[in-house]
Amino acid sequence: MKRICVFLAVVMLLSGVAFAHEDCPCEIYDDITPEAWCHDETVYAIEHGLMNGISERRFDPNGCVSRAMLVTILYRCEGAPDVSDLTNPFVDVLDGQWYAEAVTWAYDNGIVNGVSPSSFAPNRYITREQIAAILYRYAQFKGEAVSVSNPEALAAFPDCDIISAYAVDAVTWTVERGIIKGIYGTLSSEALAVRAEIAAMLMRYLEMSC
Repeated sequence: MKRICVFLAVVMLLSGVAFAHEDCPCEIYDDITPEAWCHDETVYAIEHGLMNGISERRFDPNGCVSRAMLVTILYRCEGAPDVSDLTNPFVDVLDGQWYAEAVTWAYDNGIVNGVSPSSFAPNRYITREQIAAILYRYAQFKGEAVSVSNPEALAAFPDCDIISAYAVDAVTWTVERGIIKGIYGTLSSEALAVRAEIAAMLMRYLEMSC
């Protein structure tokens, strides 16, 4: 009888674990497991409507992120406001493109700039320091304080001297607030960011802002 009870307890435990994962939005993706470092961050991004998979079965956590993708995520954070009265100055952002309204909104609100007065380069992959700069401007757009209390926050990273001049304040702000963390002890500010990193940065930023 005791063995039967133990067996039933194990079955119930295993069933409970399976049931607990049935409601996980990552369950449909073959490339996101519960053990992945970015699992919780990916769940957050999906549940808050910030990111979707690139197909029915793939989230692509290690895929690079384009400028258009990041701008679209922030546009969704704002509830996708109407942009019909705004002007899009970029010849490479055509009406009807999935990112057109997001780019128009972000540019008009000073969150992003073009790579030239008439070009946005929507498909260009984005670096970690560029993400910092965009999040920094987005926080300013939201009226949040972006002052830095510890200007030496970057000194702990041996590659802090290669951060582009325009991004130093932004990277310092994100590091001080824990939005951007190091990669094996380095900032890797010029490295291309992947989708899992974007999900993590967004979760840290939005949790901080709430």
